[in-house]
Amino acid sequence: MKVFGSAKFSMNKTSIAVVILTYNESVHLVRALKHVSGFAEQIFVIDSYSSDDTVALAKANGAQVLQHPFQNYAKQFEWALGNAPITTEWIMRLDADEIIEDSLAEEIIAKLPGLPPDVSGVNLNRKTIFQGKWIRHGGRYPLTLLRIWRRGKARIEDRWMDEHMYLTEGRAVTFRGGFADHNLLDLTFFTNKHNSYASREALDVFKERRGLGEPQPALTVRSTARQAKIKRFLKESIYNNIPFEISTSLYFLYRYVVRLGFLDGRRGLVYHFLQGFWYRFLVGAKLRELENAAQNTSSDEELCREISRLTRQKFDG
Repeated sequence: MKVFGSAKFSMNKTSIAVVILTYNESVHLVRALKHVSGFAEQIFVIDSYSSDDTVALAKANGAQVLQHPFQNYAKQFEWALGNAPITTEWIMRLDADEIIEDSLAEEIIAKLPGLPPDVSGVNLNRKTIFQGKWIRHGGRYPLTLLRIWRRGKARIEDRWMDEHMYLTEGRAVTFRGGFADHNLLDLTFFTNKHNSYASREALDVFKERRGLGEPQPALTVRSTARQAKIKRFLKESIYNNIPFEISTSLYFLYRYVVRLGFLDGRRGLVYHFLQGFWYRFLVGAKLRELENAAQNTSSDEELCREISRLTRQKFDG
């Protein structure tokens, strides 16, 4: 099975800037850079003061590096859009462990310059590679995400977790070329990462229930991928209103049985159980922890201090 392209063929530069956020990404970064260097006119790595050789590798492979302290992904990416010297017509959001396959690179070169003026964004269909296996079932492919947009025509949601890009004007089309999330690290990294993700998602749900923070613009089919809008609606309107002890079990059964996750084999079972049950259960348990902490506060000011304390405790490092 071809998981990602070779990036060895010659391509023409396109007026697109690729923006990658990093922290200790030396395992993945060079691979990501090689797969966009053939078509991207500009590449920016926004680093959160890595302690490994991420910065040196980025510079050696043609990226411009800016460093900025990390608070959360959304705020870091918003900082990048406001401070990186981007001059291209289009911008792409890419994670260090993601790969633009040859078929998508060729599609970007062929189609992006000729898109009509009313098209401001491009959705990409992402596949997940887990322990070397493409997870094809359980509703995990394709994951359709707005990842390319005209400069100045999109924003990122101000959320701790599951932040989406959304268009501020125009409409989006979808490119079908290969795009993969292929993390090379082990299960310890996977579980640690999802432990952090669970804290962030619990905080988002808690803030929404308490009416804390600024209201977020509603995702629409026109502003982002239809799939993202539907999933957000189902999560906020139905899933989050069911006790997590019930909702997590139902969700795992839906993914593994109804959406045929069992066809992904043994590695698929590990993935679907950890990501579709354990992770969702952890979000619910951490949300309850936040709610219990809130019950022991006597004022909004004290509640905000408690959230700040929990946030630092959960997200440092």
